[in-house]
Amino acid sequence: MKKLFTGLFVLAITCAYCQDNYKDSMNSYQANYVQTHEVVTGSDKELFRFFPVDEKYRIMAIFEKKNDSKWFSMETSGTIRKIFRIYGVLRLVINDTSVKLNLYQSQNLMNSDEYKDQLFLPFTDLTSGEVTYDAGRYIDLVIGDIIDNKVVIDFNKAYNPYCAYVSARYNCPIPPRENELPVAILAGEKIFEKPH
Repeated sequence: MKKLFTGLFVLAITCAYCQDNYKDSMNSYQANYVQTHEVVTGSDKELFRFFPVDEKYRIMAIFEKKNDSKWFSMETSGTIRKIFRIYGVLRLVINDTSVKLNLYQSQNLMNSDEYKDQLFLPFTDLTSGEVTYDAGRYIDLVIGDIIDNKVVIDFNKAYNPYCAYVSARYNCPIPPRENELPVAILAGEKIFEKPH
């Protein structure tokens, strides 16, 4: 019994350390995101806002590959549409709700040696237009993140499109209706505090 108690105590300490370590790494990730942002510069960087890091929004999803998916034109915030295809479907549980998201691949990026493995996860949720950007947020993945038809979706890494800061210069993809989540994602980047 003493060994069991000791083992559980060590496990609890280890888990607490893991959570703190994860929070520290995510806080560093967000700080680096702010520091290296290409659109927001100078003192405006102080206007970034994020939800507190919460590991419950780091979720394992089941991945189903969509072979021979057709290319389509995704609506954007500007006049130039962008060409994507559904690379696969993600199934995951968020706050006790089973949801499905499409994971997309860009036709344009496939021609780049640097970004050919890039995958794109745009979404809206019940916070959109309230405490997060109304047109949705993005998460970036790469094909190598998918292992044995599973992939970790970390909503703490959800970020705003460039249009959230400077609307006139960019053609930001608008998440398709299929990626409207019926839950609130209290993780990742919030609305930028400077109006544009």
